[in-house]
Amino acid sequence: MKANGSWLLPLTLAVALLFSGLCMAQAQEEESEESEQWFSVDALNAGLGEVPGDVKRLTPRESIRSFQALAEEQNFTAAAHVLNLAELDEEERQRQGPELARQLAEVLRRGEWLNVSNLSGRQDAAIEDPSGQHPLTGKPRRDIELASLTLDGEAYDIRLGRYRVDEEEPVWLVTPDSVATIPTLYEAYGPSLLEEYIPDRFKTSLGWLEVWEWIAIPLFLLTIGLVGWGVHGLVGLLARWFPSGWPSIFAGRIGIPMALLVMAFTAQVLLDYVVSFTAVATTFIRVLLMLLIAWGVGTIALRLVDTILLKVTRRIVGEIDDTKPKDERKLLTTLYALRRIIILIVVTAVSVYVLSQIQLFETLGLSLLASASVLAVLVGIAGQAVLGNILSSFQLSLAKPIRIGDLVMFEGQWCYVEGIFYTFIRLRSWDERRLIVPVMYFVSHPFENLSVKSAKMYRTLELTVHLSADTQVIREKFLEYAEEEDNVVEHHKLACYVTGQTERAQTISCYLMASDPFAGWIAEMNIREKLIAFIRDNHPEWWPREVVVLSQHDIAKGDKPRVRPPSEGESRGERASE
Repeated sequence: MKANGSWLLPLTLAVALLFSGLCMAQAQEEESEESEQWFSVDALNAGLGEVPGDVKRLTPRESIRSFQALAEEQNFTAAAHVLNLAELDEEERQRQGPELARQLAEVLRRGEWLNVSNLSGRQDAAIEDPSGQHPLTGKPRRDIELASLTLDGEAYDIRLGRYRVDEEEPVWLVTPDSVATIPTLYEAYGPSLLEEYIPDRFKTSLGWLEVWEWIAIPLFLLTIGLVGWGVHGLVGLLARWFPSGWPSIFAGRIGIPMALLVMAFTAQVLLDYVVSFTAVATTFIRVLLMLLIAWGVGTIALRLVDTILLKVTRRIVGEIDDTKPKDERKLLTTLYALRRIIILIVVTAVSVYVLSQIQLFETLGLSLLASASVLAVLVGIAGQAVLGNILSSFQLSLAKPIRIGDLVMFEGQWCYVEGIFYTFIRLRSWDERRLIVPVMYFVSHPFENLSVKSAKMYRTLELTVHLSADTQVIREKFLEYAEEEDNVVEHHKLACYVTGQTERAQTISCYLMASDPFAGWIAEMNIREKLIAFIRDNHPEWWPREVVVLSQHDIAKGDKPRVRPPSEGESRGERASE
């Protein structure tokens, strides 16, 4: 019996060890899960006193809302319980805690427009995303970002952390690292020296702003408006003072953008050193200043390119036509392409910079991501024509099938290319009309570029004369008149031949080479007039005419006319009429 029962003891020990191992693994797993939900600490803000009943800290939204309400009541002693003062000595917490709470309230009120409703209302701060596209949906968090401020090019985050003492309920507090940066942020985002002289009764809230801000902001805008008006007038004086030419033209075109730039920089200096407003007004003003600065710099750059274009057109290219060398027309086309590139870069840079500064994608990112496909379809449909014209414009600028100043034959009309813009091409017809053609329409239809390699062009002059006209005489006169024309070049290519014949007339075609199409047209008209005058004055019988046969006598063969005797009963008058 003893031998048979000896195996029970090792078996019992093995089962006990396995059970204890499973319990330990489960305990470690539970501890790991708990560590992902909060920071375990031995104590919170010891020495600060008991937590008042009106301090709510179970959720991030509740914690910050309670902090703002206490700050509005100037109860910074209670508001200090929303801060984790672990970095301070226990005896310093009661003295520095309320001051740090006051400074943080000013930083949050002025530094960034904080919408408490956007904070999580859950105790575990888990992200709620019905679409399920966010990778962290449903997972508890123990650390979230409250605000992100920039100072001297460095980013400072104010974060909330979830802390638990023993078996007590976890609470959300501003992290110790964020508390350590409060004095530094307060120096940059705290109230200005001007606000020290504002009576307290004007510091009460009225809507989104305080009472004194409703008075100060109009005065602020009026001040920078006067500065801009003065700068605009000064630039106008400089434009008149500069000698005539491109400097005065450039100065006359940058009055408004230069005034806006100075206004923006003046407002920035006033906000940094003189006066500071709450986050609502400051956010709006700073975004507006960013737009003004970007627009002003981009507009000045465009005005500079436009002035260069004007100078090149007047002094280098001159009249926009194809009589100038190809390289000069290519330079002008490149400058117009540069203008469009500057516009595109400015618009893109301003959009990206402004969106990054106002952090639009952080608040609306999930919504935009969820509806990205719908937005892409809508933008694609609505902007198809515009985007197509823009891409076609860049295609023309890079491939250069046409250049500024080229002569093209488009839909049966001679036109000079005056400008290639984002969405349209401006053509100047020979009679000084302007054709505005969408870029996509232009590139999708065949056109003839008469200036690709050379502006020289053959012209054909046709005359219709009688069969008895002497072709050699007309040929000699044509060569004589053509050589007298200044616009006719390559005289060895002059030619004159009979190219058609009917029973009554013949067609004589004369060919000449002109320096450019329009000059060739003028030369053709001049030579035609001279040939017509020569034939009219010297050989009028060469003109085509209807021949009526009055007799069978052939003059060309020298036959004598035959007289038919009168028939019986025929009178002398009837015979004469015959």
